[in-house]
Amino acid sequence: MKAAVVREHGGPDRLAFETNFPDPKPGEGDVIVAVKASSLNYHDVFTRRGMPGIKVPMPAIMGLDVAGEIAEVGSGVTGWKKGDRVLVDPINRVEGGLMGETVHGGLAELCKARAHQLIKIPDGVSFSNAAALPVAYGTAIRMMRTNGYVGKGEKVLILGASGGVGVCCLQLAKLAGAEVIACAGTDAKAQRLMELGADKTINYVKNDFMEETFKLYGKPTRRGGGTDRGVDVVVNYTGGDTWVKSMKVLKVGGRLLTCGATAGFDPKEDIRFIWTFELKVLGSNGWARSDIITLLDLVQQGKLKVLVDKVYKLADAREALRVIEDREVFGKIVVAP
Repeated sequence: MKAAVVREHGGPDRLAFETNFPDPKPGEGDVIVAVKASSLNYHDVFTRRGMPGIKVPMPAIMGLDVAGEIAEVGSGVTGWKKGDRVLVDPINRVEGGLMGETVHGGLAELCKARAHQLIKIPDGVSFSNAAALPVAYGTAIRMMRTNGYVGKGEKVLILGASGGVGVCCLQLAKLAGAEVIACAGTDAKAQRLMELGADKTINYVKNDFMEETFKLYGKPTRRGGGTDRGVDVVVNYTGGDTWVKSMKVLKVGGRLLTCGATAGFDPKEDIRFIWTFELKVLGSNGWARSDIITLLDLVQQGKLKVLVDKVYKLADAREALRVIEDREVFGKIVVAP
């Protein structure tokens, strides 16, 4: 089969298109999925580069998010048949493991998955839209609803709002009735975020997002009635030099939500703000299977938009990953064999 393969960690050139990679064979409890769409995430960049403490079996086929049709059903599998439209939950919640990292993922014509990882794609939801959901949108719904409990009337500042996680966080915050301030690196992305529903935007390249937030909502303080200044929630999955600034814009009792650190996992810290302003730092790791089902329902009902920026051919997977690594994307990138 054709596949985009990594045989050793390193730079972009380590991801190579191959035309004769061995087809997967189903074992007991397995299905073979004819891949129709696989969406990329920044996690795939880390997988290609190599991550401290995580051993990735080589050769590796990346692509955590996989949607397609069942091509073959292994022994012992019930409830599924050839031709069913399915989305694969990337996390193997029974034996352990992660698609596109510990086992081969979706950057190929065929993909093997455990039957218990399958989720039916509802009528009216495309393969591309389904494939865009699990990692990015699944993480977003866990941050905003399960752990972040974002509510009506709250002010929510989203950093990296134009990425896959960000565009979903924006929509979920608006569905909850919150006021959203979306941060992006270009005016064009900021305009698209306004069209998606953002109430205000900040171009963090042109302006310091902390100072701009102070202008909009005041600088938080414990004195002189300043407890209402600032924002209720900051969504920050970049880390790096944005971390302390994110705490500084939160009002007393505010919440900092995080699910990653694409700009650095070991930023300078100032824990004085945590105790002084009684802040809550809430982490989210992954998603529940029920989150994916909820997202599919929201998409089917037209309440949630899936932002697919561009669909690449499998042979162009290296370029697809590059635009994510260089942050030239609005929403999600999909590879379709």
